[in-house]
Amino acid sequence: MKRGKGMKFVGDSRVKADGRMKNIPKDYSEYPGKTEAFWPNYLLKEWMVGAVFLMGFLCLTIAHPAPLERPADPSAAGYIPLPDWYFLFLYQLLKYSFASGVYNVIGTVVIPGLAFGALLIVPWLDTGKERRPLKRPVASSLMLLAVISVIYLTWESIDQNEAPADQGAIVEEGEIDTDAEGYAIYQNEQSCIGCHGDTMAGGAGGPSLLETERSAEEIKDVIINGIEGTGMPADAFTGTDEELEILAEYIAAHGNPEE
Repeated sequence: MKRGKGMKFVGDSRVKADGRMKNIPKDYSEYPGKTEAFWPNYLLKEWMVGAVFLMGFLCLTIAHPAPLERPADPSAAGYIPLPDWYFLFLYQLLKYSFASGVYNVIGTVVIPGLAFGALLIVPWLDTGKERRPLKRPVASSLMLLAVISVIYLTWESIDQNEAPADQGAIVEEGEIDTDAEGYAIYQNEQSCIGCHGDTMAGGAGGPSLLETERSAEEIKDVIINGIEGTGMPADAFTGTDEELEILAEYIAAHGNPEE
């Protein structure tokens, strides 16, 4: 037997002994309009789209800076905490009866789990090679349903927002006359200083008195009769009528400095 007879030498593991190369994919040029070279065609498009969205996001942050609130106050019982805007749709979901209360697990685990799980398995539900949305009804329908649901729930959460518009707003501490008789009366009334703070800039559930536009007579009426539904109680003042008059004029003077 001659040396090497009946033997074939292969330098590429993809090339079988019979000479056929079935495992080598066809060149992208054989699929005109359906595929393209990753470098530089596809990657350049991705970079351009990314750059447009990045510039738009940066312009949005400049035009509408992230709002800042005053330091957290654990004693502020009237404060209504809200999640960031990108979680508002989940926050709104928990307001419905079928996803809250005894069904809280459904709203926090089951429904979000099914929704995000469906998006994860879309590649296995729709294995088509088409790139046009109309040619991929399963993937397009699930994504469209997810986008509509998130937008609707976010809009409903914003529309039904029960928190005050000025909740958590940073209030600059104004200069108050701490030597005045009105401040001494204010300081001795725990119902006043406990809610509105020692500088009258707001405190545990009470608004800032430095921004009030009420007159002294209107302030007296509020102190005596309270404001229903706001946490301002009636008949909380323990001083005399003369002290009430002095306190009302003191608050009005600081809330309306032009007067």
